[in-house]
Amino acid sequence: MPTADLVARALAWQADDPDPATTIALDFLLERAGSGDTEASAELADAFAGRLAFGTAGLRAALGPGPNRMNRVVVARAAAGLARWLVEHGHSGARVLVGYDARDNSDVFARDTAEILAGHGLAPMLTATAVPTPVLAFGLHHFDAVAGVVVTASHNPPGDSGYKVYVGRHQIVPPADGEIAAHMARASLLPLASLPRSTAYATIGEPLLAAYAARAASLVPPGTPRDLTWVYTPLHGVGATTMGRVLDLTGFPAPALVGAQALPDPAFPTVAFPNPEEPGAMDLALALAAETGADVAIAHDPDADRCALAAPIGGAWRMLSGDELGWLLADDALRRGTPGVYACSVVSSTLLHRLAAAAGQPSATTLTGFKWIGRVPGLVFGYEEAIGYCTDPEAVADKDGITAAVRILALVAELKARRLSVADRLDAIARTHGVHVTGQLSVRVDDLSLIADAMARLRARVPATLAGVPVAASDLAAGVGGLPPTDAVLLAGDGVRAVARPSGTEPKLKVYLEAALPPEASVDLGAARATAQARLALLRADMAVALGLG
Repeated sequence: MPTADLVARALAWQADDPDPATTIALDFLLERAGSGDTEASAELADAFAGRLAFGTAGLRAALGPGPNRMNRVVVARAAAGLARWLVEHGHSGARVLVGYDARDNSDVFARDTAEILAGHGLAPMLTATAVPTPVLAFGLHHFDAVAGVVVTASHNPPGDSGYKVYVGRHQIVPPADGEIAAHMARASLLPLASLPRSTAYATIGEPLLAAYAARAASLVPPGTPRDLTWVYTPLHGVGATTMGRVLDLTGFPAPALVGAQALPDPAFPTVAFPNPEEPGAMDLALALAAETGADVAIAHDPDADRCALAAPIGGAWRMLSGDELGWLLADDALRRGTPGVYACSVVSSTLLHRLAAAAGQPSATTLTGFKWIGRVPGLVFGYEEAIGYCTDPEAVADKDGITAAVRILALVAELKARRLSVADRLDAIARTHGVHVTGQLSVRVDDLSLIADAMARLRARVPATLAGVPVAASDLAAGVGGLPPTDAVLLAGDGVRAVARPSGTEPKLKVYLEAALPPEASVDLGAARATAQARLALLRADMAVALGLG
C-alpha cells in the first residue's frame, strides 16, 4: 500500500499535468496500488522516487506519469531549465533547433519545448516533421543555432522516450548538464502554468532536409563505382525518407527495402527491441538479402544515428560487429589519405590505433559517447562499438547512420568493381594488423543496485589474470590517462582487454571484451581467429566470475 505522503505527492503532481493520458494513467495506478496491488505500488513508488537526471544521452526513461518518467510535465521543466541556462549565458534571442522522432508523444514534447523556449525569449526552429537525429545535429551548424533538442529514445524499447540536448554543435557535457539540471530543478518548484510559453516559433522543413541530403551525397568520392545490390531497413524508424533523398543525389541504386519495417511505427511490431545489435532485429533484412543475392544489408536504428552492416562472411550472412565496421570505415578513410585524428571510445577495439599509426595519423581515446568523441580536436573519423560512426565531423559532430551508410555503399561498390568483398577487406586488415575479436558480457537488471554491487565487487577484488594472461587494472573513476572520471574499470594484458561499466542509457551492466593476436600469428587466419575466439570465451567467463555474475 502506498504511504499517505506518496499519494499526496502523486496528486499534487497530477494537478500540474496538462496531459489527460497521464492523469488517467495515474488515477488507475493509484487505484490499483490502493487496493493492494504490489506491482502497482512498486511502479508508483519508482515513478515518484526522484527526478530524471541527465545521463549519457540526456533524459531517457519510460513514458508515464511522475517526475521519474517521460511526460509533458518533465519535458516542460527540462525545456525551461535549458531556456534559463541559455539566457543566463547570454543567448537571449538566439536560435535553438528542435526536432523529434516518430515515437509516441515525440511531436507533442517537441512542440512544448519550442513554446517554452520561445516564451523565454529564444528563437526556436521546430522541424516540420519527424527527422533523423543526425539531420538535427547537422542543422545546428548549418543554421548557426546555439543549442538543439531532439526528442528521441533512439534504439530503446517502444515504451521509452528521451530528450537529447546539444549546446553549440555538441551534446552536453559537464558542467553544462549539471547547470541545466539545476535550472530544471528550480523550475520544478513552480506551477507548470507559470512557465512562460509562446507560439512565436519558426518551423523548418525543406531547407534543412535539402541541405543535409546535399552534404551527405557530397561524401561520395568522384569516380566511385555505383554498381552494387543491397538491402535496407530503417527498423520502423525515420531513416527511410532521408536515406531516399540522399540516394537520389548519389546515383547509387535503390535498395531492396524490408517492407514490413519500412514505415515509422512506435510499436516496432516486428522486433523485440528496435536495435540492430539485438538478436533477431536484422532477421528480415538478412532473409531478404539472401533471397535477392545482395552484396550487403544495411540497417538504421529508429532515429538513424546508428548504422549496422551485414554481409556474406565465411559462407553465411552475418551482421558485422560495431568494431568490424569501424575498422572498415577507418581503413577506407586512411586508404583515401584523409589526414586528421582518428578516435574511438575507451570501450571500443584498440585496432583503430594500429590502423591510424600505420598510416602516420594520430589517434585518440575518449569516454563512451559522441558527446566526447565529437569534441576531439582535428577529428576526421570517430566511432564507438555500439554501431555509432562519425564520418563527416565537420558537418555533424555526432554519430550519423545515414552518412555512414553512404560511406559503406561507396566502399562496397569500389570493392565489387575490383572483384572483392567486405570479407576480403576484413581479411586484409587482419593479415596486416593482426586478428582482433571483440564481444560483450551484458546483463540487464530490474534492480540498479545489482550493478553497483557488481562494480564494487570488481574494484575490491581485481583479478590478477584474465584468460590466463596477467593483467593490470585501471579504475577510470580516478580519471586515468587524461580522461574525465567515469564509473568504469579497465583491465588489460598482452592480447586481452576488458572494460566494465554501467550502461548510460539502459539498466544494464556491460563488459566490453577484446582478444588479439599479432600479425605474425595471423598468417593462417582461420586458426588465428579460432584461437582468439577461444581466448575471448575465457575472458568472458573470467569477467563474469570477477563481477559475481557466474
